[in-house]
Parts: sequence; structure tokens; C-alpha cells
Amino acid sequence: MITTQPRQIASAYDVVIVGAGPAGLAAALGAREQGAESVLIVDREREAGGILLQCIHSGFGLQYFKEEVTGPEYAERSLEAAIEHDVDILTDAFVMDLTEDRRLVLMSPEHGVVIVRAGAVVLAMGARERTRGAIQIPGTRPAGVLTAGLAQKMVNLHGYLPGRRAVILGSGDIGLIMARRLTLEGVEVAGVFEIMPYANGLGRNIVQCLQDYDIPLHLSTTVIDIHGHDRVERVTVAPVDEELTPDASRAWDIPCDTLLLSVGLIPENELSRTLGVRMDPLTNGPMVTSAMETSVPGVFAAGNVVHINDLADWVSEEALIAGRSAARRVTGNPHPADNIRVIPGENVGAVVPQSVSSDRPHRISFRVNRPILEDAVIKLGDVRRRRVRALAPAEMATINIAPRLLESFHGDALRLDAFAAAEEG
Repeated sequence: MITTQPRQIASAYDVVIVGAGPAGLAAALGAREQGAESVLIVDREREAGGILLQCIHSGFGLQYFKEEVTGPEYAERSLEAAIEHDVDILTDAFVMDLTEDRRLVLMSPEHGVVIVRAGAVVLAMGARERTRGAIQIPGTRPAGVLTAGLAQKMVNLHGYLPGRRAVILGSGDIGLIMARRLTLEGVEVAGVFEIMPYANGLGRNIVQCLQDYDIPLHLSTTVIDIHGHDRVERVTVAPVDEELTPDASRAWDIPCDTLLLSVGLIPENELSRTLGVRMDPLTNGPMVTSAMETSVPGVFAAGNVVHINDLADWVSEEALIAGRSAARRVTGNPHPADNIRVIPGENVGAVVPQSVSSDRPHRISFRVNRPILEDAVIKLGDVRRRRVRALAPAEMATINIAPRLLESFHGDALRLDAFAAAEEG
């Protein structure tokens, strides 16, 4: 992986980006291409690239680079593009403070404490995994209970196996990928247990990571107890009812020395909240305009810090918009203010962005609350209607809307609904 450190940090930049994962690197590229003269990326890790560095499997880049690459290859290409565009990248550094007037206090071993002023800021901090404490599993607290992402880092970056017989709780994509990875390393994976009646990972990962390796997936089932003193010895699992309440009378024990948790991601927004950015309770991320601008003027956000994306490609495409918008603001050519709100309707959990403008095309991303197994309808007010084969909570859906469709719109909000065609009255 290419590394770079600026010899000195300037006192002011046109655009400062917090986070050097796929979102931060793409935002920097977008800002430079749009005319920002000086761009700085700050990241707390020693190397740029974010979570991609430990994702050694293929499947990345098909949309963004138009070819399939691994996570480290995706990160390296993104980093090379940023370097070619003269972006300053400060790693092993922390943002200690960020104010509404875009004054950042940075701290790093090499440069000490530095104060930087930014014409615009892009938040691209990504997301973190939910832990055992977030889901409150009863039982003892032995070694061997860890998140799937931590296990991925141990195996792929440090060469350590977390155990010899594993149970995976949750069917998120990282957990599914680690089920395959551990199997390839000789670890016995006893099964993947998902509390919901449907899987929460991409369909391709269900097939390629579980079915291709005969790893069982138990839906409507969860872990209700962990046993062991120094090390996990077994876990107790039980089926759940429609209210997601476990039925202990039907529980059984599974001997294992490792429990991996793949129970969802949480946007990393401590800095956003400190800044006073308006948050969306449905995404746990900032509310953003179609320019990816938050409620604090001049502060933009993109990627998993806004909402959890399925693909790094989508993160990069969204971050390009944020970076370009940040540069447009600095150069005095911002997009017109949005004039139409977008709100979630029937069977829609959240939408991003939360507003659009009638002057340009948009792509609206959303997730459904319950699966529609066949012949689904996506309806955006009375201006856009689209039929798709199916919709699932695990897979983010999108709908594109052209400016001409909004020309005749006379309301202040567009409602997005998703339902089965057979339900339409």
C-alpha cells in the first residue's frame, strides 16, 4: 500500500476531509476535479484505505472501476488517484475538534497539535460494528467473543486464527465472508444464526460464502447464552417467534471456542454530533441535501457515515458528489438550494438524500422494512414509478429521477413507497 505524509500542514485548505477510506479518497478526487486548489485528508489509521485494506476478497470495483478487484486493490487505486491530484494525506492523526466555522484542531505524532481552517469540510468517517454490549447477550464474559470485522483483521492482516470451531451470530456481509474465510483456513463453522426471518447480507454472499461451503444458515434463531470461564466453551441458541422473543424450551447448545458477531454497523458520528449536525434517527447519520451537505453550512458528508452502503462502489460515487459540492461552495458556484423534501412512506425505512432539487438528476437510495419477494413496485409520489423483481431489507435499492419529472411537481415533499404489485388497490 502506498503511504504518504505531507512535510508540513498548511494553516488553511479549500477542503478538509475526515477519513481516508473509500469515501474520503473519492471525495478528495471530486473536490480537486471540481476546482478546489488545496485538499487535505485526515485519518487516524497509519495507512489510508480504511476497511478495504482487510477485505482481501474480490468483488469490488465492478461499478466504479468497471472491473473486479480486491479491497486492497480498490484502496490502492483510489489512493493513487488522490496522490496524482496533489491531495495532502495526513494519517496517524486525530481530529480533536471541529467548529461550525470549520476550524479543525488536529493532533499527530509527527506534527503535534495543528489548527487548520477549511473552506468546506467533508465527513467520511465510515462506520463501526455493533458489539455484544449493543445486543445484550446474557452469559459469562470469556475470551473468544469478537466482532466479525475484528476477526477479519486478525486473519487477513495479522495472520492469527480466532479459534478452531466458530458460531456466527448475524448474517451481515462481514459475517458471511468470514464464514467462508475461516472455512478456507481450516476452522469449523458450526453455523450462522440470524434472528430475523430473512438474511441480512447480499444474496451473492449467501450463495458464495455459505451454500457453496455447506455452512448452515438458521433463520429466526439467535444466541441466548454464552458459556465458559476463560474461553468460550459453548453457546445456547433458540428459535424466536414473530415478536423476536426466544423460545427457551426449544433451545440447544453448540460446542465452540469462538463466537463472531455480525449484527450490523453503526455510522461513526461522534464528531458530527459534537458539531451539532442534524441527524436522521432512521439512518443514524446526518441528514443531507442532494449536494450531500449537512445542516451545518459548508459541512458535507458521504458514505457509511451517512447511511450503511452495500458496496464500496456506491460509497465512492456518493463521495464524489460530496467532494464536488464542497469545491463548488468554496469556488463560489454552489448548487441551488433543494426545493423538494423526500420522505419515507409505506415499507421504506429511510431515504438518502432527504431532499432534492428540480434543476438536475438525482439518485435516491433507500431500504425496505420487510422483503417483497416478487413483482415489487417503487413509487415516488406521482412523478416516478418503477417495477423491480424483488426488494429485501439487506440490499439497498435506488431510484433515479430526472429534472423533467419534477418540473410539474407542486408540493413540498415527495413520498417514497415500496410495495408488492399485488397489494396495489
